[in-house]
Amino acid sequence: RKRFSSSAYSTSSELNHAKFDEDTSVGKAVPGDVKEGFFAVSAAKGKETQRFVIELDHLTNPEFLSLLDEAREVYGSHQTGVFSLSCQPHELEEILEHSKENNVCTESQDMVMLP
Repeated sequence: RKRFSSSAYSTSSELNHAKFDEDTSVGKAVPGDVKEGFFAVSAAKGKETQRFVIELDHLTNPEFLSLLDEAREVYGSHQTGVFSLSCQPHELEEILEHSKENNVCTESQDMVMLP
């Protein structure tokens, strides 16, 4: 998020308007298929790439967190948009299924695969 200096605005009304504009622009950046409580990742290694929309609950899964750590090492920590994971799509599917089987996620529909 951008930070605004209050000295850059002559009135609090202008400051509130700037914050409102920022908040609406952030909303436009989220694709329509990413519902509240979900986020998008891309699993790509070699020529095989697949986009997933998964539940935030997976952020407590140690296997998934390991993939995020690896992605940070490969791609850096300043990714924007869809998180890129350095793994085959089937590897991510296995981690998400394993997580589901072990009740790491509480929702019955915790993953959406997209082409």
